[in-house]
Amino acid sequence: MKSMTTHYNRMQSGFTLIELMIVIVIIGILVAISIPIYQNYIKKAAYTEVIVGMTAAKTAIDNCYAVKKTLTKCDTVGKIDESLPSGVTEKVLNTVTITENTAVITAIPNTYRGIKGVGTTVPETCKLSPLVGAAGSLIWNYSGVCVDKGYVR
Repeated sequence: MKSMTTHYNRMQSGFTLIELMIVIVIIGILVAISIPIYQNYIKKAAYTEVIVGMTAAKTAIDNCYAVKKTLTKCDTVGKIDESLPSGVTEKVLNTVTITENTAVITAIPNTYRGIKGVGTTVPETCKLSPLVGAAGSLIWNYSGVCVDKGYVR
């Protein structure tokens, strides 16, 4: 009498549970690394609009300095004989101020499209400081949180 059991000599295909868990762990590690990098990238992109918002004041001070040849005559909005545009600036920046006697432009961004950390309760200020170069033109340097966190170089 023959045995009723039949043996199949075929290989099983598919993944074991441990293999699936290893893949999930690898994906989790990649996500944990990439999210902070992506968020930093988004903040850098947001700060490009902050820098653009500061250029109106920078250009006005440059023009004033070219005519008056001294920063002390170009260190307030009233002295530069131009009004700063408000359109895009109001959407991106909370305030743009020019420090008297030094003509330092300080920008405090608004919360940018819901991105945490840009213009929150502790504002991430960005400053643009003029220095008189050897050729008599102004050289501008960024400072503040925007430089400290690497959003602006």
